[in-house]
Amino acid sequence: MSKSRFTPAARGWRSLTGALLRALPFGLALTASAAATAQDTVEWRHLGGNADHTRYSPATNITAENFGELKEAWVWDGASFDASSGRATPSYINGKLYTVAGPRRHVVAIDPETGETIWSYREPNTFRYEYSMRADYGKGVAYAEVDGKGVIYISTPAFFLVALDAETGAPLEGFGEQVPVEGFPEHGIVDMLADLGHEYDPYYGIPKETGYITTSSPPIVVNDVIVVGNSAEQGYNQSRIENVPGDILAYDTKTGDFLWKFNVIPQPGEFGHETWENDAWQYTGDVSSWAPMSADPELGLVYIPTNGATVDFYGGFRPGDNLFGTSLIALDVKTGERKWHFQMVHHDIWNYDTPTAPVLLDVTQNGQRIPAVAQVTKQAFTYVFNRETGEPLWPIEERPVPQSHIPGEQLSATQPFPTKPAPYDLQGLTEDDLIDFTPELRQQAIEILSEWEIGPLFTPPLHRDNDLGKRGALWCPGDVGGVNISGPAAGDPETGILYVTSLSGCTTRQIVPGEEADLRYMTDNGTTTTGTTVAQYAVGTGAGGPRGPQGLPLFKPPYSRITAIDLNTGEHLWMIPVGETPDRIKNNPALAGIDVGNTGTGAHAPMTVTKNLLIYASQSSDGTPALFAVNKATGEQVGKVAVSENSRYGMMTYVHEGEQYIVLQTGSTLTAVSLHGPVSSGAAAH
Repeated sequence: MSKSRFTPAARGWRSLTGALLRALPFGLALTASAAATAQDTVEWRHLGGNADHTRYSPATNITAENFGELKEAWVWDGASFDASSGRATPSYINGKLYTVAGPRRHVVAIDPETGETIWSYREPNTFRYEYSMRADYGKGVAYAEVDGKGVIYISTPAFFLVALDAETGAPLEGFGEQVPVEGFPEHGIVDMLADLGHEYDPYYGIPKETGYITTSSPPIVVNDVIVVGNSAEQGYNQSRIENVPGDILAYDTKTGDFLWKFNVIPQPGEFGHETWENDAWQYTGDVSSWAPMSADPELGLVYIPTNGATVDFYGGFRPGDNLFGTSLIALDVKTGERKWHFQMVHHDIWNYDTPTAPVLLDVTQNGQRIPAVAQVTKQAFTYVFNRETGEPLWPIEERPVPQSHIPGEQLSATQPFPTKPAPYDLQGLTEDDLIDFTPELRQQAIEILSEWEIGPLFTPPLHRDNDLGKRGALWCPGDVGGVNISGPAAGDPETGILYVTSLSGCTTRQIVPGEEADLRYMTDNGTTTTGTTVAQYAVGTGAGGPRGPQGLPLFKPPYSRITAIDLNTGEHLWMIPVGETPDRIKNNPALAGIDVGNTGTGAHAPMTVTKNLLIYASQSSDGTPALFAVNKATGEQVGKVAVSENSRYGMMTYVHEGEQYIVLQTGSTLTAVSLHGPVSSGAAAH
């Protein structure tokens, strides 16, 4: 869209409208924007669009009728920032896009019309940054207004909290204190290690024998409070039992003053302390909120999804349920007080960490409007609560689950099963779940599985030297989901419908003695291996685990899907495969003459919801990247357009000066599409 399409008078009216919308509270701004005859500005202020993390926009410019006219508007290239993962969803605020890029987690402001870089900020180097295992995993930024000035906040791989002037990128004056490391600015930085309570060095960080902490998701700002999560080293690369807990921290938006800390591993006298037996609360950790958080400013609550405790696949040294691991926690944003919580996996040894932000939607039951929060999980469950009280909207039952064959492991006898909504993907594994396009393929799949232990949901890992004569155990969903980070759920606040993307798959891990596992990993945090018990070693379906017959998946399709769930009733409305059947499956000689239908690609679908459409990114059968438009009520595909690159992790949309853009996270780049295409050239980062 060219700027010359608007007369000066029209441009002035539109600019005034945008300013008025920005001055309104977010909900009112959306109402006013939706009511306008031509939307001028629709913002995307949080990683998930808003504090509800619905990934919803009221934008209406792109419709089913014109979807096929979308074309590339600009590409922002993060190569100079060494970007690669493509995990960061930009925010669009006050006429600029903001994101993070690369392992240094550069903060970048981008022109929303051309894709040109406006400013960037890079944190000075430290060893604690260099050691970060989540460096290029930054997912976005947080935003607030302080004394009328826009401020961008990020948490960095080195575990600093940074506040920047949104207009200039300069560190915020009056925020934080001088970091005693060469190259750091005089202000704009808070060293969050100072508030965790462990000895540390400003340059080197926490001693590695104590543990390790970093960040991947951005903070969230609620009612002038910055709430910060964190992450640790990858739990599937751990063989030592010592680590630090991922305690939740909070700071003042204006000064950076420390406000409170919530202990994710309860200390003596705190609720849940008894769930850490063997005194494991003293030495182990890793429970953290590496996934994004959500918040309800009116209730003054922030919702914290957590992962499991140290060593993903073995917990014999930490008997008990291990609160607050793999939980959803509602905290008072002013005090850090726990208002309610729910643990979705007791004593997690499946790597069922909570991978996406909870989604906040208001729903109607029995004529009553209920503020709800829905947490989708790797185990293919949707846990739904009254977000004010923590009461489940439908009963959640504790049901018996299989127990471990591993010496020293003590699993919970039961796990929580929601009665509604129904699971949205494969849970557990039986012969009925196996490929059945032909009797021959099915028999081959049965023979392949004969070497492996299979069973229901929560089938536990199996150690290498087991007495069952099995190579290992398969648990389904595996530790990549169900749902995972690459496919955040989306919600429609007008209807209360939740859209969940998931895939079918299982995991196997070969469990070996701790000292042996310790030799396999490059990490050296902690001092004590799991000793004469066991730790994990990855076997996975791509590294010695079972592969399907004739190069085909083991399971029946669809291999990945989108499920629409009505949170008013708890019922599934529809399910569709993601994308199109890959040619490698359609053209497999073992399937000659067989119409396999649409199997789905086997990958999650980055999604966003607008007032008109559900939009997701996937691939055509020949591997061409594409955007798909879906009727939200029926699941019918109503549009498709090819795009230049495959999308990862998420997408967002915004309206700038009357033009709606969709931004795709395409690895080291951001790709924007719009109805009118580019306005100028020269959209590379610099």
